[in-house]
Amino acid sequence: MSSFSSDQPRVVRPERVDDLIDSGLMARLERLDVISRKIFTGRVQGERRSRRRGMSVEFADFRPYVHGDDLRFVDWNIYGRLDRLFMKIFLEEEDLSLMIAVDTSASMDWGTPNKFEYARRLAMALGYIGLVNHNRVSLCSFGETGGLQRLSNLRGRRRTREMGQWLLDLEPGGAGTFDEAMKTVAHARMGRGVMVVLSDFLFKEGYEHGLRAVAGRGFDVFGVQMLSPEELEPGPRGLSGDVKLIDLEDEEETEVTVSQKVLSTYRENLNRYCGALRDYCVRRDITHMLVDTSTELEVLLTEYFRRRGLLR
Repeated sequence: MSSFSSDQPRVVRPERVDDLIDSGLMARLERLDVISRKIFTGRVQGERRSRRRGMSVEFADFRPYVHGDDLRFVDWNIYGRLDRLFMKIFLEEEDLSLMIAVDTSASMDWGTPNKFEYARRLAMALGYIGLVNHNRVSLCSFGETGGLQRLSNLRGRRRTREMGQWLLDLEPGGAGTFDEAMKTVAHARMGRGVMVVLSDFLFKEGYEHGLRAVAGRGFDVFGVQMLSPEELEPGPRGLSGDVKLIDLEDEEETEVTVSQKVLSTYRENLNRYCGALRDYCVRRDITHMLVDTSTELEVLLTEYFRRRGLLR
């Protein structure tokens, strides 16, 4: 599948970090945090409390001693009172890695609101949430002529400008390199945690190999499929009569006569495609989220993403 190519309003590109995310939204996002549905072990002692029980300074619970347990963690006071061995259990402070992958292929540079600009703003917002909560934040982009671009291991709000400038420097264009990009990310050992893929997932070569590469590799994966209102419902946007559709990535042309039957077939095909992507994700424990780019960013983050278990 490919995006339509037709006359689109001129896209206003952000020039400053404040154009990606304003101070008012930043203040409201500080109440949110990235969460994982799974139990992860970070590479360093971090600021995040894990559900994994381990060694730390904060006591959690007791359990009966089992042969082979480390005697250093026996509670000898209880032993003195009950003549039975109990082990101390502690909550371990654990590092959480947030990886944000941004699709910069040509098909993303389309729609009103523009998918590419929406993805950059969303990446900025998610990255900021990660930074203010002392998560380890990494970003990558795929689809550009230069291949996979990375910004790795940011931590703390002082890195906000650096992250924003990296996003501002991204340029849309070129064919998607989803499969190779995901394979590279999966083998880059960027830590274990949450991975968010921001894309329309309209790859001619398919999305299966790319998603399979990151599924089960230590990432709690969220596939955020972003489509413009024109893609979700092209009829009311003025697409009618004889039109020429041009693939934005390989410039392949197709001439069609737009009728109600054609639009109905298009909607059925789109629903089938998105449904197949959702089912593929479910089978691999990946959370699929379909997002209309006309959705207000704050509503998406504070309501939809919280319901889907990405933020709290």
